[in-house]
Amino acid sequence: MAATSRGASPVPPESRPRLTVLSGPSGVGKSTVVAHMRNEHPEVWLSVSATTRKPRPGEKHGVQYFFVTDEEMDKLIANGELLEWAEFAGNRYGTPRAAVLERLEAGEPVLLEIDLQGARLVRESMPEAQLVFLAPPSWDELVRRLTGRGTEAPEVIERRLAAARVELAAESEFDTTLVNTSVKDVARELLALVNVV
Repeated sequence: MAATSRGASPVPPESRPRLTVLSGPSGVGKSTVVAHMRNEHPEVWLSVSATTRKPRPGEKHGVQYFFVTDEEMDKLIANGELLEWAEFAGNRYGTPRAAVLERLEAGEPVLLEIDLQGARLVRESMPEAQLVFLAPPSWDELVRRLTGRGTEAPEVIERRLAAARVELAAESEFDTTLVNTSVKDVARELLALVNVV
């Protein structure tokens, strides 16, 4: 059994909070919603993913992501150290397994913010996980958000839009859908789903 955080005794499985997975198309505002919720409720633990993507301006190692090399990612995958991993827009992303399990055993709510492929893998390995789909108010709004970032090349945006069409079609695979019309409202709804008392 994995060690628990802060030396606490493990919480019996039936009274542990469920793992909550937030997913949705690129540009829908997952990071913004999660940042808002955690600003109000820092007790919700957000798993930090590892990625082979280069940091964007202002991103810090260990905060937004663990930025790793392709070789480091290969080792994490080979050693079974990731709960899930996926390739997206030419980069790989993965969720470190041990930290998630430790927090759940300690009775802390855990939130993963990952893509569709990753959400499907979590559903396979942890069927009890709660999958939440974050949808845009409309397709036009999603296009506006993706093109308005100004941080990516046109071909990357095209790949993201193509992936978003596929991701939107998978909404029915999720337990709950939240429509991101207001960051504050959606953050409150997500918090209720994570079930923080």
